[in-house]
Amino acid sequence: MRSLTKLSLAVVTAAAIITATAFIEPKQSSKTIHLPVQTKAAKPKIQVAVLLDVSGSMDGLIEQAKAQLWNMVSVMGKAQYNNMNEPAQIEIALYEYGRDNNDAAKGYIKQISAFTTDLDGVSKNLFKLTTNGGSEYCGQVIYTSLKELTWDTASQNYRVIFIAGNEDFLQGSVTYTKACEEAKKKGVIVNTIYCGDKQQGIREHWNLGAECGMGSFTHIDQNAKQEDIPTPYDSTLFTLNTKLNNTYIAYGYEGKANAAKQAEVDNMNYEMNKSVAVQRVTVKSKSSLYKNSGWDLVDAYKDDKTIVTKVDLKTLPENLKNKSRAEIETIVKQKQTERGTIQKEIETVSEKRTNYIVAEKAKSAKTTNATLETEVERIIKEQAKRFNMKIE
Repeated sequence: MRSLTKLSLAVVTAAAIITATAFIEPKQSSKTIHLPVQTKAAKPKIQVAVLLDVSGSMDGLIEQAKAQLWNMVSVMGKAQYNNMNEPAQIEIALYEYGRDNNDAAKGYIKQISAFTTDLDGVSKNLFKLTTNGGSEYCGQVIYTSLKELTWDTASQNYRVIFIAGNEDFLQGSVTYTKACEEAKKKGVIVNTIYCGDKQQGIREHWNLGAECGMGSFTHIDQNAKQEDIPTPYDSTLFTLNTKLNNTYIAYGYEGKANAAKQAEVDNMNYEMNKSVAVQRVTVKSKSSLYKNSGWDLVDAYKDDKTIVTKVDLKTLPENLKNKSRAEIETIVKQKQTERGTIQKEIETVSEKRTNYIVAEKAKSAKTTNATLETEVERIIKEQAKRFNMKIE
């Protein structure tokens, strides 16, 4: 009984203490409370590695690769991540395989360019490609690109390989299954494009690479020519392109060379095919896709408003070298406004041109063969959905 009484007394006492302290204002802490900083989500990327067979029979494939670059970039540039207005950053890498005079120890494989946003550089490299008969080690070139390239493994990024060629997919000492295992580790999708008949491609095992790489297997007619439909808008777009080029201000010790490269790549695409050249002009009208901050003062100023105070005046064009930095900044701002106006005009005219071509194609019942351009576009649009990217 005594122990019960003591227990009851202890409970009553504790309750009283709790009740009393409930009315005492808590002491304020002198320490500053640091709330988590809300950081902006990283801009999504689309990383594309293009692996091209350059053996003797692949001249047509190389021609299509030159032509399809600007369409591929244009399609990827329309990707919207989770309905955000900001487009994805596009990086492209290029490999050749199947050339006899490449290093045999490396499987006759050569990296032409690592991941880059320098679209002029990628285009120029494509125009440099030539064919030369050799052994086509598909498993090894896929594996090499996975190991050599800097793949950004953030979950929102669309990482993809397109390998195109012919001959048996199983050649070489590096198996496609080993390559696929590496692709899965890094979340990279592998798509295979056979140059020739679909059933022949299956007999030569090209479907297996896509199946284990969680990608698509397709086939193309590598000798099909890029369709060139003249329109009333072409000359206007080429004139606007000339005006657009005049808004660039080269700076840095490689600025002049890069400005020359821009003009050179314009001419390469124009001489190849007018429609391809127009696609390039359209991409150049998108400041989010075609950006040259490394050598163009106007793009650099958009990223860093202090660039004019830091630029080496000796590396500027002759007409700017003797101007004050304040004068140069005024000119940069003027060029920036001028460029924006021209880019909008290109977009408007390009849309009219697209509508014209759609109407012209509708008049013809002609069926077009699958090409590298049509298949890469189709696959990108389908696969981007896996990464919450929508392409209209």
